[in-house]
Amino acid sequence: MLITTRRIAAATVVALIAGFGVACGSDESPTERLAGALTGHDPVAAAETTTEGPTARKAFTDTFDGMGEATADVSVNDDDTEFTWTWTLPKDRTVTYRTPVETSGDHVTWSPTLIHRSLQAGGRLLYSDLKSFDTPVTDRQNRPLLTWQTVTVVSLDAGKSESAESASASALAGKLKAVAPEVSASSIRAGLRGKQGPQTVVALRAADAKRVGSLERIDGVTTRTEGRLLTAEKNLRSPATSGLEEHWRTVVDAAAGAAVTVVNADGEPTSDVQKFPGRTPAPVRTTLDVALTQAANDAVAEEKRPAMIVAIRPSTGGILAVAQNSAADEDGPIALTGLYAPGSTFKTITTASALKAGVTTANARLACPGTQTFGDRKIPNEDEFDLGTVPLHTAFARSCNTTMAGLSTRLGDTDLADTARTFGLGVDYTVPGLTTITGEVPTADTPAKKVESGIGQGAVTASPFGMAVVEASLADRKTVTPTLIDGLRTGSNTERATIPADVATPIRSAMREAVMSGTATSLRDIPGLGGKTGTAEFGDNKHSHGWFAGIVDDLAFATLVVGGDSSTPALKVSGDFLRDAEGDLPIA
Repeated sequence: MLITTRRIAAATVVALIAGFGVACGSDESPTERLAGALTGHDPVAAAETTTEGPTARKAFTDTFDGMGEATADVSVNDDDTEFTWTWTLPKDRTVTYRTPVETSGDHVTWSPTLIHRSLQAGGRLLYSDLKSFDTPVTDRQNRPLLTWQTVTVVSLDAGKSESAESASASALAGKLKAVAPEVSASSIRAGLRGKQGPQTVVALRAADAKRVGSLERIDGVTTRTEGRLLTAEKNLRSPATSGLEEHWRTVVDAAAGAAVTVVNADGEPTSDVQKFPGRTPAPVRTTLDVALTQAANDAVAEEKRPAMIVAIRPSTGGILAVAQNSAADEDGPIALTGLYAPGSTFKTITTASALKAGVTTANARLACPGTQTFGDRKIPNEDEFDLGTVPLHTAFARSCNTTMAGLSTRLGDTDLADTARTFGLGVDYTVPGLTTITGEVPTADTPAKKVESGIGQGAVTASPFGMAVVEASLADRKTVTPTLIDGLRTGSNTERATIPADVATPIRSAMREAVMSGTATSLRDIPGLGGKTGTAEFGDNKHSHGWFAGIVDDLAFATLVVGGDSSTPALKVSGDFLRDAEGDLPIA
């Protein structure tokens, strides 16, 4: 009996509460409830206040989707006959208009004109950014580097029978061979394996799509067109362009106008609600040079092993060219981030350290025996050549390992690392639009470590980008600050330092001697060139990377051929680059 009484009492309380809620809710008119639900972006609740719930729900949902990030504030006039819509758009833009409202009992009479006076059944409002996609990214001379282009995306349906997939893949690869030889039947099949539905195979530029012609007769192939930011020319390629689109989009977005439009059920515009004019953004200007980049691309393309070139303008720090061949591409943007022993190209740092520390002088005569032992480490010259006693500049030009190893043992534990940072090696740069790693030169606190570091082996590493920074710093006699996008500053974890003239000048002279009568004589036809060759053992010490780093006019560069086994391949790539680029080299 007690339980029954409690249940009756509880039911009475619930009924009273429910009745109280209805009484409070009844103070709001149907139009006010609808306005509140729309302001809250709740299409379900909004639809329930109308006479045609499902139809209204779809219309409200479609409009909220079409307006994207815009928010609506809906209010009712005093006599419940009009809504005032105020849309707040991105960039603090607003759109305000009125719509008619009618009620039928406790509900609002549904009509598309509740949303906008011009809206028809099945239509919606649509917010659009008005962007200047034709804004180009240019090189340092305002030549187009990246432009907005229409591409045809080719897809092949996965999940068919293995025989059908194989036949379609072969047919598609055959059609694409002339414009995309890297796409093979096997690579297409590998891309489809284990997947369902259309899978993208390739995106074709307009000229290539026209050349290929129709592909949709091949079973399972579909195509669509879309816009993409691409290099202005197909053969213009560089890992330095991969991060430019993010900044380009920021520039284009900042200048964009906007429009709110009424569209019909087919998505076609029927009337404008309001337009906000944008502005034409200035082109995104970079430090890259189209002609130099193409010359570098052509040079590395001739080499079968991974090969790369990085070129920097010393007087400005502008990155002029970054190129690597398809063999290098397999390992990522290694021209900018790959770390390798720099070998004898590091002797620029060793010589500079020795001159700064006063352990030698520019005119000193030093021993260059064929081999020399330092502690338990025996250091040989290449093929154990012996020059006897020669000037420092000759030991540098002929790349005497024994001389440089001897100098390094007389240096302080941090001298090589400190000098390297003065030249930019081991410095962390934050280059807008680019991810880079220069390298690492650790403290050398034992004779063995000093010997290894002094000839660019052991724990010393550098990227081609890092060695190009070294050459650029030497040329400008200050720690260079590499840049890519005009107007955006590069961050660095090291203060810029000056390289004294009594250090830089002798090294520049020795580099010139290396080209004229030392290890780089194959390039002595290039006027004004100075440089340093390098080989660096790796792995089982049976193979070497080949380097050449140099300066000519207002251009500093580093070339690496991975597994080149000598500096000869790097010299050839460098020569092809510089001879092709003749006439395009920047002058200080």
